[in-house]
Amino acid sequence: MNSPETTTQPPRPRPLTDVPSLAAQAVEMLHSPQALFGLSVDEAKAIVSHMRLVTYPKGGTILLEGASRDANEMLLLLDGEVSVDAGTAGPSGAAGGVTIASLGPGSVLGEVALLDGRPRSAQCTALSPVRAGGLSRRALEQMLDSQPRVAAKLMIALAQRIAERLRAMGQQLQVYGQLTESLQSEVDRLRVRR
Repeated sequence: MNSPETTTQPPRPRPLTDVPSLAAQAVEMLHSPQALFGLSVDEAKAIVSHMRLVTYPKGGTILLEGASRDANEMLLLLDGEVSVDAGTAGPSGAAGGVTIASLGPGSVLGEVALLDGRPRSAQCTALSPVRAGGLSRRALEQMLDSQPRVAAKLMIALAQRIAERLRAMGQQLQVYGQLTESLQSEVDRLRVRR
């Protein structure tokens, strides 16, 4: 029989507020005008009180594209750099994909999965050691019960960020469509010359 000292158990999640300097940094990141969340200091503190501290080593997989396990947590990057790649989960599971962003402190990852609980749509890898504040869907639900205005304000801000990214992606797709059309015209012109 195992004694309590030899039993291997995963470490309990550590509340972000256990590290006051990181909690204060997260509050500032959520409250600052650059964050575009529009939160007061008290609202940011309320959100941070529901976050846990998560860390990843350089090269560690933070989010795995297509993963449904733990697909209900949003991360606020406190320090470190992260590569965001799409198209890494091919049918063979082979690595690949396209880097779509490199993110640093103050960036948010996983907000779509926080809201819808569906599998991850991109893979995120730590380019350096990373510390982040994690907000789970369960914690968001607790905020909805205890602080509904703060939770609603956070969800609206996240929805606005997602909408902005979708609009930017739509513009990129228009440019790609124009390039494809131009290339096809050039190919057609070259075929006629033959």
